[in-house]
Amino acid sequence: MWNFLTQFFGHYNGTSFSLTVSLIFIALTLIIFLFNSSQKKSLPPSPPTLPIIGNLHQLGFHPHRSLRSMAQTHGPIMLLHLGTLPTLVISSAEMAREVMKANDLVFSDRPTSRISKKLLYDYKDIAGAPYGEYWRQMKGISVVHLLSSKRVQSFNNVREEETACMIEKIQKSSDSSSPVNLSEVLAALTNDVVCRVALGRKQITTKQGRKFEELLGDFVELMGFNFGSYIPWLSWIDQANGVNAKVERVAKELDDFLDGIIEAHMCNEPRGEDNKDFVDVLLSIQKENMSGFPIDLTSIKAIILDVLAAGTDSTYTLLEWAMTELLKHPGMMKKVQSEVREIVNERSVITANDLERMLYLKAIMKETFRFHPPLPLLVPRVSTQDVRIKGYDIATGTQAIINAWAIGRDPAVWDRAEEFWPERFLNSSVDYRGHDFQLLPFGGGRRICPGIQFATSLEELALANLLHKFDWALPDGVKEDDLDMTESVGLTVHRKFPLLAVATPHFH
Repeated sequence: MWNFLTQFFGHYNGTSFSLTVSLIFIALTLIIFLFNSSQKKSLPPSPPTLPIIGNLHQLGFHPHRSLRSMAQTHGPIMLLHLGTLPTLVISSAEMAREVMKANDLVFSDRPTSRISKKLLYDYKDIAGAPYGEYWRQMKGISVVHLLSSKRVQSFNNVREEETACMIEKIQKSSDSSSPVNLSEVLAALTNDVVCRVALGRKQITTKQGRKFEELLGDFVELMGFNFGSYIPWLSWIDQANGVNAKVERVAKELDDFLDGIIEAHMCNEPRGEDNKDFVDVLLSIQKENMSGFPIDLTSIKAIILDVLAAGTDSTYTLLEWAMTELLKHPGMMKKVQSEVREIVNERSVITANDLERMLYLKAIMKETFRFHPPLPLLVPRVSTQDVRIKGYDIATGTQAIINAWAIGRDPAVWDRAEEFWPERFLNSSVDYRGHDFQLLPFGGGRRICPGIQFATSLEELALANLLHKFDWALPDGVKEDDLDMTESVGLTVHRKFPLLAVATPHFH
């Protein structure tokens, strides 16, 4: 070996030769060490990878579907390599419990990227903040002061007023006998409710003259896939295709918008406790140091952005899919309308007590969460230390994706898993609040979404009113079996095409 190296590098001078040989032996030693280390570890099953990109090419346009297909071959715990990022994919309730309960603390962190860091105020928000004292304090503020049962109930009038506006809007459309664009109507409802609750007003435009919902759409789009997160040396692509410039523009526009909102609140007269919006509450906490943990204006802007982004997109998506399935299953539509109309009777206003009695409507909500979770892959987590799960070794820094969509359609835990069948929940204690790992639309464990009650309060009220006030049918010529169920591409999975339906006012 030495003679070969001497001949091969003979044209080098002595110093260069010695240095080169030393580097070769160091490299060989490192390779042998890594090989022996990997031999000792028991890694989860993995599909074959390609150089550089790993398994990225296998994700496709609908990753939740692609990952379930792969899991059917490789199992409910699977290790992928998305570029340079090792990623654990969980596709069963049992394995979700291992990540979100048995090892919840280990998988308590969030992945980072240059784009999300810029858009989320250097992770001063709640959803993206790294696990630690800051995150604990911010989540505590949201749970106690923003999203408590008392605070959610205090916004009943906002939900009722905006739902009434939605009904009036549909009424006007029905007068012309033209189909209603339900996707558009439901998106406007959730946007108006969340803006009033968080900011104190709706129908807002930015300084650049854009509707706020358009700006929020750009934000959600940018929070999706980008090359630099998975293959750092390809981050130049984000520069070349204009993504980086768009990130800077959207971040600046969002910041200017939120600055203006906060400045206006500071100039206004203080409002009574029952009339405060989220910005009022957060400014009071900052002024009076109510949390015992100082928060600055950047934290306030980051938290408000979390509420706006999470509270609009996923909420209207659930309503859109629920109405889609009811239009596709007219027998279910008649059954739930009978329930709603019998409980409400001659009254025009649906109360919280009414909603509690609507068991079939609640079953439809649960079934929609199971069959069409708005965020099918939830928000990824990251392991903070080495851990062993079901005999497999998982390294520090491994990203974990919970495929809630696949778990919701797992025939091992669900009868008639590929059917929309709300009756399954009528005599079932299974719920979506994070304790039943076969139904995880809001996640689970310490990083569960804190806005469950906020979202479902609006969803139940809106759905009940739609079913109470109108009879619904597909446009002429469209049969139930012809209804297009194609999904959109993105983190939140909407319908690809707007939901159009004919509304006929129901007279009591």
